[in-house]
Amino acid sequence: MLQMFTNSLTLFFKGKLFRDNGLVFQQWLKGFALTLVVVLVVGFLAGPLIGVVVGSLVGGAAQPYLFKDLKYN
Repeated sequence: MLQMFTNSLTLFFKGKLFRDNGLVFQQWLKGFALTLVVVLVVGFLAGPLIGVVVGSLVGGAAQPYLFKDLKYN
């Protein structure tokens, strides 16, 4: 298990894990922006701790949708 993780990490940092690294970054940025907006809005309206919890849930739930079309090498 550890060997699989280190192998994937090595390929990621070499830029050989995904076919389109730009799309990976673009999708990650969309998820980051969504999470940030939810944290700020909910944190302002309901409090910082609730904002972090709700933002984490929304951002985590969005990841499978955002990364569903990524192709690996």
